Amino acid sequence: MYENQTLCMYGQAVHYMTKIRATNEILHGKKLIHGNPEQVWGWSTPAGRIQALRRAELIISGARLMPKLRVLEIGCGTGNFTERFAKTGASLVAMDISHDLLEIARARNLIPERVQFLKKRFEDCDVDGPFDAIIGSSILHHLDVELSLIKIFELLKPGGIMSFAEPNMLNPQILIQKNIPWLKKRLGDSPDETAFVRWILHRHLLKAGFEKIEITPFDWLHPATPVPLIQTIFRVNCLLESIPVIREFSGSLYIRCQRPRKLVQ
Repeated sequence: MYENQTLCMYGQAVHYMTKIRATNEILHGKKLIHGNPEQVWGWSTPAGRIQALRRAELIISGARLMPKLRVLEIGCGTGNFTERFAKTGASLVAMDISHDLLEIARARNLIPERVQFLKKRFEDCDVDGPFDAIIGSSILHHLDVELSLIKIFELLKPGGIMSFAEPNMLNPQILIQKNIPWLKKRLGDSPDETAFVRWILHRHLLKAGFEKIEITPFDWLHPATPVPLIQTIFRVNCLLESIPVIREFSGSLYIRCQRPRKLVQ
């Protein structure tokens, strides 16, 4: 009996914390639209646009996006990546918790038959699966990761692919930024967002039931890189990504894994 009560109390605590996190994310979306969200996220600079293009290409190729696939994008925000994903011809359901950011995404006037926008909190949403792929850019670190991975697993078809890019906690700037509250606020982060250490995330993915897990550190090009230095830094970037140990401190992690085609009995 006491064990059941403990589990019940734990479940209530998790639900309460998830609701607080959701409220903070909605308020964060409202704050972002008073400025330029793409600028806050670093995607609007010349170097940031190169980063975004490369990131989108990784997610697209990893998920094997193509026409006739049904795909869920979590945390679509302003639709910056949604627009790139839609060009593959895949049928997209793009969701976000922020009404304000979704208004910007809808203003892109993407083809309605190809892109459906939904305002929902992912962890407990009732979106209709299954999906061939579930994708996202810099969104898992805003969510309750264990609940979200279970949800992603449930919404994927057998053999379906999860393809994401997320911040790397081992990167020195990200380590400082995500763990000092006043700095998080100053740099435009939401209060609850974090980043990932890849071997810890690997354990979470295994626990959720995924297989063929690949987590690859990448990206040393900073959004603030001056235009004359971009080509040089990008060449150094490619070198650093190939060096064991050094690459572990890259700015981002590319995550790809698969729901098994047959569940183990």
